[in-house]
Amino acid sequence: MKKNNIILIGFMGVGKGTVARAMVKEVEMVGLKSHFRMGEKEEAEMVGINSHFQYVIDTDDLIESMENRAIKKIFAVDGEAYFRNLEKKTALWLEESVENTIISTGGGFYRQENLKNIGTVIYLKSSFDGILKRIKKAPNAKNKLKKRPLLQNKKEAMKLYDTRVKEYERVADIIVDVENRDLKLIVKEILGQIK
Repeated sequence: MKKNNIILIGFMGVGKGTVARAMVKEVEMVGLKSHFRMGEKEEAEMVGINSHFQYVIDTDDLIESMENRAIKKIFAVDGEAYFRNLEKKTALWLEESVENTIISTGGGFYRQENLKNIGTVIYLKSSFDGILKRIKKAPNAKNKLKKRPLLQNKKEAMKLYDTRVKEYERVADIIVDVENRDLKLIVKEILGQIK
């Protein structure tokens, strides 16, 4: 049975963590507005999907905590297969233990067999060049690029991107174009589609 979580998928660097944090902030604001401006009846009517999401979890952060080392180090020392196994372990834990949460995922997390059981899957879509521009505009661009081992070789990364785009679309419940769009509009669109 599908749980009441939102899972953000998409290529590395597309902004899944940024969107997830902005969504929680927006949900908190909706909750505060309803608390201070409405009576009990109106508040009860408003308590829909939005008011339930109070937490953000990032699967890569969970894995780094579990391993007590950076993703880059996991890839370098133990390889991609080992990392994918850690993603599987994380996916099983999410399905069993997490509810009412916005989950941002690593670029390859969408392959988890139980993904649909964890929650509603939203694909944040952007072109490869759009993703690179987004990363390069960030104040800590060098660190963002450094921490993504699969982006080190641009040609290979583009090949990986081309392979994954169709797969992301196939597993998504909702597709949201995020390229060159204002964060608030992206959040508003997502929250509007999951009501």
